[in-house]
Amino acid sequence: MLALQRASALLVLFLSAFVPPPRCAQDPGMVHYIYQRFHVLEQGLQKCTQTTREYIQDFREFSKNISVMLGQCLTYTNEYKSAVNNLALRVERAQREIDYLEYLREADMCVESEDKTLAEKLLQEAEEEKKIQTLLNASCDNMLMGIKSLKIVKKTLDTDGSWMKDAVSDSPKVYFLIGSRNNTVWEFANMRALLEDSTKLGPRKLVLPQSWQGTGQVVYKGFLFFHNQGTPNEIIKYSLQKRTVEDRMLLPGGAGRALVYQHSPSTYIDLAVDEHGLWAIHAGPGLHGHLVLTKIEPGTLGVEHSWDTPCRSQDAEAGFLLCGVLYVVYSSGGHGPHHVTCVYDPRGTISEEDLPNVFFPRRPRSHSMIHYNARDKQLYAWNDGNQIIYKLQTKRKQPVK
Repeated sequence: MLALQRASALLVLFLSAFVPPPRCAQDPGMVHYIYQRFHVLEQGLQKCTQTTREYIQDFREFSKNISVMLGQCLTYTNEYKSAVNNLALRVERAQREIDYLEYLREADMCVESEDKTLAEKLLQEAEEEKKIQTLLNASCDNMLMGIKSLKIVKKTLDTDGSWMKDAVSDSPKVYFLIGSRNNTVWEFANMRALLEDSTKLGPRKLVLPQSWQGTGQVVYKGFLFFHNQGTPNEIIKYSLQKRTVEDRMLLPGGAGRALVYQHSPSTYIDLAVDEHGLWAIHAGPGLHGHLVLTKIEPGTLGVEHSWDTPCRSQDAEAGFLLCGVLYVVYSSGGHGPHHVTCVYDPRGTISEEDLPNVFFPRRPRSHSMIHYNARDKQLYAWNDGNQIIYKLQTKRKQPVK
């Protein structure tokens, strides 16, 4: 109240400084008006002061209540934390008991589980062996023992190329494919026409819709199978009679990423034919990796089975199959001697003591191709532009034990 009285006195002094005394004395109504306005202001100030005091009191009570509640929450938090820790310990003990019981159960089943795993493995191996035996069931029990003789049939100026007959057909036609990248096939009526190269019996020219890559082509049951140039692993089946592409496939297993033979710098997939049908040979992953052997169903171009062989692509120059056995020819730097130093038999019918020591007659360069013909039991080869026929020495395999 003292502060309000002082403020009123100051207000009166302030107003009196701006109101002329003579006029106020002559006009009592003005003084009365000023007094009433001041009285209203004084009442408003008193009310504001009272409200502020009430707010301050309410805030103090609220703060006190909050402090009490926070103390209770802290107590509840400690109790909850203690309960959670206790529960965690109980769960941990229960888990240890469960682990112990599981250990006892596994210990009881250990022998049974090992027996079951072994039985499943043996069954799987037996099924795999049965599948291979069914796949390679042709009546063929010969194995290569040596090269009996060679005959140079023709000589050209082309270092690389391939030539062949149909591996199973009785047709006498001879097919000539020059170079490692081309799309022209020369079809000779017979071997005599190839030797004489006469105008009367001139060859038929077949222009393929795609070019081949490498020298791994084969003719089988009237179809030419070749690696499509510009693709890593596409095999094309071309009808020599209709002159049309009948089918194509992508050879799996990373085929076509590396040279199949180190000394054949253009061949990434080598196709082969023997008594069991159509095969593909290609390099596995890695530099100079091991060769992969794949059996192909020629009708549907489906993969029947694949084998990882121990034969390396390093220092290799050619490969061929005879009675389901892979023979790989190696040489040092492409120069003689050329010899078979790796043999792989998917059926395991050739033992180590039966492995042949096969040497080819010395030639000036690596073979561009060596393919076995199951009909006349000879090897057709291309070496430094020479078209060669190798006559073979074979023997009968030992029965599978």
